[in-house]
Amino acid sequence: MTFSPGLQGLLLDCSTHHENSLRTGRVTLDAMDGARDAHSPQSSTSAPSSAVLSDPERAAALFQQAVAIMARLRAPGGCPWDREQTFDTIRKYTLEEAYEVFDAIERRDFPHLAEELGDLLLQVLFYAEMAANEGHFTIADVIDHLNRKLVRRHPHVFGEEASRAAGNEANVDSAVEGSAAKVLRNWEEIKAAEVLRAVWPRTSSRLDSVQRAMPALAEAAKIGAKAAKSGFDWPHWRDLLPKLAEETAELEAEAAASEKSDDPAIKAAVEAELGDLLFTVVNLGRHLGVDAEMALRGCNLRFRQRFAEMELASEKPLEELQPAELEALWVEAKRKLGTREEGRAR
Repeated sequence: MTFSPGLQGLLLDCSTHHENSLRTGRVTLDAMDGARDAHSPQSSTSAPSSAVLSDPERAAALFQQAVAIMARLRAPGGCPWDREQTFDTIRKYTLEEAYEVFDAIERRDFPHLAEELGDLLLQVLFYAEMAANEGHFTIADVIDHLNRKLVRRHPHVFGEEASRAAGNEANVDSAVEGSAAKVLRNWEEIKAAEVLRAVWPRTSSRLDSVQRAMPALAEAAKIGAKAAKSGFDWPHWRDLLPKLAEETAELEAEAAASEKSDDPAIKAAVEAELGDLLFTVVNLGRHLGVDAEMALRGCNLRFRQRFAEMELASEKPLEELQPAELEALWVEAKRKLGTREEGRAR
């Protein structure tokens, strides 16, 4: 696939600057300030009055600086902490940053969202630089994969020829006529062709298209949905209620056994039974059209609010109260917050 001369030049300039930065061992902060300030939109702390147009040149210059900074941090004489990190040591931060982005979106905290997206981008730069240090790939390969994927999965925008050149092997109708549903259908067919090419003949399981690299609740929902397409599913959401009772009873039995033994195998059995129960609950949510992850996030937020209400209402620290007193505070907090929610709904 051939990109525009402007994009090719941009990638060449970025590569040249990256090499120069490594040779000189420094990053030109004055150039960064210029790139940041040039054509800068209004302050992010105020609500925009109109849409802000993207500035590819400014973004390219700042991204170029970010790549150079990351390379400098990992280079000899750079930051000792950054140089010590491995894929295993920083992966936990990736999940944390992704959830902080999610939180900022939920709160519509756009100034904070811009910062959190930057932190998430840092993770990408960090992984790419470590991979380059080990001789696997560079950030340019990451971007190339992304560009090709976007063109490959959007034949209705870039044309069928460009989509094919980018690796599309699915036969889809690029005349979507403004239909988001048709776009999604094409996207899924193109993606399915990619997955089939990637996993065959190593494996033929359709569940291999569900990535392990996602929160467990989301993975469980996707696994259940994929299995359902082959007919392996509960016919109705009510059919899951006895299964919930069954899994709860099995968990209760294993938990009771664990109280009488320190055998690691029994502890592992408790974990397995709890997993079975959670998987069943996630699939119940799928049948009810409820996203388990969003349901749990909502529950977490309600618990936070109710617990804070308990702390405000109590004249003594909560740890000094009796169970009955704590329960009374909880019930009252639920009542008060429920009344407020009803008032807002009206």
